Amino acid sequence: MSDHPAPEPGAAAPVRRPRDKASWPVLILSLLAVGSAIVFARAFLMPVLLAFLLSLTFSPVRRWAQRRGVPPVLTAAAVVTMLIVIWAGMIYALSGPVQSYAQNGQAIITDVERKLRGISNALEKVAEASEEVEKMASGGGDTAPTAPDGTAAGGGEAVDSDGDGSIDPGQAEAEPSERVVVDQPNMLTRIVMMAPAIAAQAMFTLVLLFFLTASGDMFYEKIVQASPTFRDKRRAIKIAFDIERKLSRYFLTISIINAGLGVAVGLSLWWLGMPNPLLFGVMAYVLNYIPFLGAIMGVIVCAAIGIVSFDYVGQALFAAGVYLSLTTIEGQFVTPFAVGRSLKLNTVLVFLAVAFWGWAWSVIGMFIAVPVLITVRVFADHIPTLENLAIFLSGHEIPTEEEAPAKITEPLET
Repeated sequence: MSDHPAPEPGAAAPVRRPRDKASWPVLILSLLAVGSAIVFARAFLMPVLLAFLLSLTFSPVRRWAQRRGVPPVLTAAAVVTMLIVIWAGMIYALSGPVQSYAQNGQAIITDVERKLRGISNALEKVAEASEEVEKMASGGGDTAPTAPDGTAAGGGEAVDSDGDGSIDPGQAEAEPSERVVVDQPNMLTRIVMMAPAIAAQAMFTLVLLFFLTASGDMFYEKIVQASPTFRDKRRAIKIAFDIERKLSRYFLTISIINAGLGVAVGLSLWWLGMPNPLLFGVMAYVLNYIPFLGAIMGVIVCAAIGIVSFDYVGQALFAAGVYLSLTTIEGQFVTPFAVGRSLKLNTVLVFLAVAFWGWAWSVIGMFIAVPVLITVRVFADHIPTLENLAIFLSGHEIPTEEEAPAKITEPLET
């Protein structure tokens, strides 16, 4: 028996509203509009988003100091000063090696190509020799004897094209064609040209971070005032605190792990005889904030510098293999154990997010890809309508016997 009362005689039947078929096109168009805005306004949005993420990361520190009587303004000044000192120290320590490699960038590339070309030629000769051995073993393909000068013994003679009785040397070897080389600025010049824009965005980020940290809980108070119901106010504050906690835990944990990885890489490459091991240690520390692609970039740079620095290519490949082994151990064992289940994300989505943000905002976008995903997942965890998105963003978790559905291995009945 149905729980709904039967309609009265003569009454109009209830009208069922059809599903909104335009929701998916509207959603897709909205995502395209947001993506276009992110790419178009990156010069403004990049420092703003980075400042907000840093503010959320240092909010627990500011709140802890405020409970002990330290004004938020002093905490903001201390945080900004600490970041300036760290960045300036890294730039000063690495300016010498980076400047040297940037000035000799074209020579390094040429040397790498020359050494790799020797390996390629050797492999081609080995392939040709193996083909000849296969022909001789199969007994097929009679080859014509060749004269000492390389011409076929029974073949035709060279044709005199101009009729003067001499053979044109151009027949044996084509004349070299003229090449026009356009002078382009080297890597160091391009870095110097980009420095003012990078410095301006960094200054804007630090100033905005100072104001956000110095304002204390003003934004949280505004969120509470703007929420219509008590339930919405409570949810908004819970989301904000959860974002703070997870971002702070992520950056603190990853920074400690990256520092250990940088020390391990620097000492290992120093032991192998690589030049400037401090540069590679700092490079490993910084690039490891970028999932997947950071390790690949570090291995490529290590291999390229190793090919130039060592006498044999095998030594360079061994050094790059050590770098890759250390980053693999960190990524497969150390980070999953330290981060825990609460911060695990879908690996495929992490890779796609790094690729998208790197395409949209270059290197800075790769750095903020994971924090943005963490923020989105926190919102999805606390909003019921985004529950499916939260499940999709979460990492692979093996369910227990109680959580696993019954007969999960059996096919669904139709």
